[in-house]
Amino acid sequence: MKYRLIQQWAERATPVAQACRVLEVSRAGYYQYRQRPSRPIAEARAGAALRAQFEASGRSYGSRRLQRALRQLGHAMGRYRVRRLMREAGLKPIWRHKFVHTTDSKHDFPVAENLLNRQFQVDQPNRVWVADLTYIRTRQGWLYLAAVMDLYSRKIVGWSTAASMPTALVRSALQIALQQRQPPQGLLLHSDQGSQYASGAYQDLLREHGIQCSMSRKGNCWDNAVMERFFLNLKMERVWQRDYANRAEAQRDIAHYIVGFYNSRRLHSSLGYLSPVDYELQNFTQPPIGVSAIT
Repeated sequence: MKYRLIQQWAERATPVAQACRVLEVSRAGYYQYRQRPSRPIAEARAGAALRAQFEASGRSYGSRRLQRALRQLGHAMGRYRVRRLMREAGLKPIWRHKFVHTTDSKHDFPVAENLLNRQFQVDQPNRVWVADLTYIRTRQGWLYLAAVMDLYSRKIVGWSTAASMPTALVRSALQIALQQRQPPQGLLLHSDQGSQYASGAYQDLLREHGIQCSMSRKGNCWDNAVMERFFLNLKMERVWQRDYANRAEAQRDIAHYIVGFYNSRRLHSSLGYLSPVDYELQNFTQPPIGVSAIT
């Protein structure tokens, strides 16, 4: 074949242009021939990198986040190509929906005003936190999770789990967050109107640390939408892909998700596709202490 002969001559220092003239072929055709063998290799490498990132995300990333993750690793490709590679490899997140109502707003405790008022963009850490409570299904029974998030970086700064939903559960999550972050006086903490958050014991803890209390309007989940979204991500990306034998197994897996993936590696569109940890490191010269150990 002429192109192969030109390649052999080029390896012996014969100019490509001269070899093409002698064999009466175009240089464009020769260079196109040279690129053909590399295309399947490049496609295979891109597919392997995509599958690796999909697995690293807990099989949860869609095409948008996979494209960003691959770009950070030096694999520049368009979203349509990412979608095509996903289809060819059979990579598709599978999410199942379950619902259990966890908010008990039928109580006689005082309810705080909605001071947050859906102002979810915060320009400094430890100024506005949000808190909420959810459930995790296990074969042993329900496991309840209370969590606290810093709206500045979307980082989970404290969490606690228990087999029931007492006030002690939400107090424990907040105490961990306070110990880890040590926020200044005047922190605003937003939650729903659940009895755990409205209780005297929880409100006493807020007053003790000079924390302003804010609560969602009754029955309005959008007032705490960022925290609701975290719980949805947790369930779609991890919990609904598991079948926990008992609460202890669920506790370990949730801790690994929060510390090993969500806080440290998960790409957040609201943070310019950075993880919460990277966002704090990039935007705050002295980042606050964060939850760093899996417990």
